[in-house]
Amino acid sequence: QVQLVESGGGLVQAGGSLRLSCAASGRTFSTYTMGWFRQSPGKEREFVAAIRVTGTNIYYANSVKGRFTISRDSAKNTVYLQMNSLKPEDTAVYYCTAARVTPIAIMNSGRYDYWGQGTQVTVSS
Repeated sequence: QVQLVESGGGLVQAGGSLRLSCAASGRTFSTYTMGWFRQSPGKEREFVAAIRVTGTNIYYANSVKGRFTISRDSAKNTVYLQMNSLKPEDTAVYYCTAARVTPIAIMNSGRYDYWGQGTQVTVSS
């Protein structure tokens, strides 16, 4: 069992930055791929970024590539999402998630086992 708690969301102007954190409980954090998804009203939940166990395999959605950075700190059981150059279209609830998932399925929300409660990110124009 893994419990995930996100923090760091908020309101920011376009072009600004935020850093989301996700604290995971449980001793098996280091064995899970960690991911971030987001969902805005009326839209399906969409993949944002993921980082595999070793931290060397990282994946991004095209819409955030070059602006967002995912990282993990196994000593702290925490995964981060640094978001720079934010745009109004980045506005959404951001969810942290964990799974033992193969790379081919890494963007599929249905393959993730554990989810946080979500944190709201609002980018004003």
